[in-house]
Formats: sequence, C-alpha cells, structure tokens
Amino acid sequence: MSFEAAARIADAVLYEGYLLYPYRATATKNRVRWQFGVVAPRQYSEATESDPWFLHTEFLLDCSRSATVSAERPAIDVRLRCLQLQSRTNETGSQGEPLVWDEGIERTIDVSDVRPDALLDINRERSIPIRLDAGLDVDDGVERTRLPIGGWLRIGAERVDRFMKVRVRVENVTANTADLADRDQAMRRSMVGTHLIVVARGAKFVSLIDPPADAAPLAASCVNLHAWPVLVGSPDRRDTLLAAPIILYDFPAIAPESRGDLFDGTEIDEILSLRVMTLTPREKQEARATDLRAAAIVDRVDAMSGEEMAALHGAWRELLNPADTPAPEDSSVEIAGVHVCRGSRVRLDPRRRADPIDLLVRGRAARVQGVYRDLEDRVHVAVVLDDDPAGDLHASYGRFMYYGPEELVPLEDA
Repeated sequence: MSFEAAARIADAVLYEGYLLYPYRATATKNRVRWQFGVVAPRQYSEATESDPWFLHTEFLLDCSRSATVSAERPAIDVRLRCLQLQSRTNETGSQGEPLVWDEGIERTIDVSDVRPDALLDINRERSIPIRLDAGLDVDDGVERTRLPIGGWLRIGAERVDRFMKVRVRVENVTANTADLADRDQAMRRSMVGTHLIVVARGAKFVSLIDPPADAAPLAASCVNLHAWPVLVGSPDRRDTLLAAPIILYDFPAIAPESRGDLFDGTEIDEILSLRVMTLTPREKQEARATDLRAAAIVDRVDAMSGEEMAALHGAWRELLNPADTPAPEDSSVEIAGVHVCRGSRVRLDPRRRADPIDLLVRGRAARVQGVYRDLEDRVHVAVVLDDDPAGDLHASYGRFMYYGPEELVPLEDA
C-alpha cells in the first residue's frame, strides 16, 4: 500500500473535531477547539499539565521470510501529518469588531527508506528536525498569520527473535513566548490532528489488537502514548500502519456512502446531514463565513439528491445469510420450541444491556422482520416494536432492532 492509498482514512483522523455542527464560530462547542492529536509546546504542556508535548508509538514488524515474499532488507517509510493553525483576522465584523478564526493548514514530513536494523543500538536513534515556518498573508483585507513550530521526529528499533520493535516519537519543543496559561496561543504553536502513516517493505506489520500467539507478549510490551497504531489497507498485505490519536479497529474504512468530510468522524453522516438541513438561511450564511471547509459542507448537503440521502440511511457490512441459506425474510429460528420467523410476535428480554435502549424496551412486544445469520452462524433477529408510532416507517426503511434468540420470548398472535 502507499501513503496515497491510506490518505482518506488519514484525512478523517486529521480533521476529527476540526469544526463541529452547527459549523459556526459563535457555537459554544466551537470556542474550545483542537481536542484530537494535539502535540503542544513542551513549555506550555509542563506548565499546565494539559495537552501533551509528544506522541510516542511502538509497533512490531515481522521480518521472517514467511511473512513476505520479498527477500529485500526490511525498510519503512514514515510520514508525519498534522495541521498547523493559521489565525485569520478580517478587517471588521458586523459590529465593527475584528473577527478572528483559526484555520488548519495541512503539513507533511516524510522520512524515506529507514532501515530498522541500522537503528538497533539505542545510541543510533535517528532524529529528524521538524520545522513549520511562520507566515503572514494579506489578501483583500484578510490577514492570515502562522507562528513557527519546531520539534523532532525520532525513530529507533530493537530486535526480538524474528520481530523488530520500532518506536517513533514526535516532540514539540517550540519556545512558548506567550502567556503559558493561554491555550489559544499555545495551540497556534502546536501540531494538531497529529498522526503517522508507516509503510513497510520486506516485512509485515503485526496487529497489536489481535497479534499471533508467539507475538502476544511482545505486542503487550509496546508502549503507545497519545497514539493508537492500527493496520490499514489489505489484510493480506499488512504493509501499512496508521498511528492515530483516536481509537480505531484494524483495517478501518470510510463508508462508500459518505459524500465528504463532516469533521465528526465517529458520528453518523445521515444525522449530521439532516441537522445541516435544519439550519436557517442566516445560520448557513454564518457557517459559510466561518470556514471554507464549513462552507463546503453546507453547499454539499444543500445539493444532495434524495437518492444520496437515502443511501446514508445505513447498510449491513457483514456477509449475512450466505448463498446456501434462506434470505432473512424467509429464514426462521426455533425459540423455546416455537418456530419464529418474519411476522412472528415476541417479547423483548435484553440480556447484554449493551446500551440504555435495552432497559427501555425490556418487556415490550415486537414483530419479527427477518432472521439473519452471520458467517459464524450466529443468529440476529430483526424486530420492530409494536407500540412504536414510527414502526411502519422503520420497517419500510429497514431500520430494525436486533436481538439474539436468547433475548426473545415468543408470543401468541392476537
């Protein structure tokens, strides 16, 4: 895999929390920004004991011949990505006051062809300077100011049997000349949304979430601070790793229905899009004026077709009811000696207590919409509540609640 192939996942990480709905500067939740992947100046971090001044990740490479068809010497390419904040000041606001807003400018630092076996001695750790330059741009009465950021990207390694443990550390040692307690000023000297993409050649990455048995103790020894390394790309290749500032599973993917960034990567596109539709024309105008990326969101949602909106409603990604089994609407399962299928009535008795909804629906009657089976032959019964005023609508859209057979009690039809 290449850096470019991992870029869409990485972009979702880079802009996580960049600007939240309703995408306006006046919104309370957009007044305290930059919560993910902040690598702040060390001086500020140690004075306030808040945002960290470093990111530290450790991961494993399987360097055995059986792990790769390539006989080349193991090597990695490392890409550091972050946002450098740019303070935008308009000449005057609607009341004659200066309008200040921090935009994010993408920054990338590449380190190519790193040979981990050349770094086995801790004293041979490779250190690459990080320099993000200051800048001042003036265009049509708008000033954009960037403050300098300095730091280090450090790479080291150690060998354990057939594995190589690699460590990468990102540090911000920018001199903080402003008030040490002023977070807004500190953020303008910080790397934001900071993450790493690492591509391997001549070796394969080992999952730290689900390592093979012989690598489990070594995987557990990996130290990760302010970073969460996961595999991305093809499970067969295992040649690309993302060290993210948020928790992800291995091989994360962007839903194909998603039409673009909404900056709430863990939220639901449909809900956020519907919320954007509820904004008044004046609120949309303010969102567009807040940030170019916010303007793009509003424009994109305004232009969405009914088919595009319907596609956001949801999809089941697992392969259910394989070809040699009946379709969900024709399938059935036996519960307490009763044949349960589409149209059967059941009482809900949730056992897993997965969320508060389980408490609210306990004891309520529902009608079965289908019986699903996954590749491990686990059964998932889809139901719609009898007393849900929107039950018919949910059924027509396929918005079901799913429970295991052990959580259902068959009822006689009225």
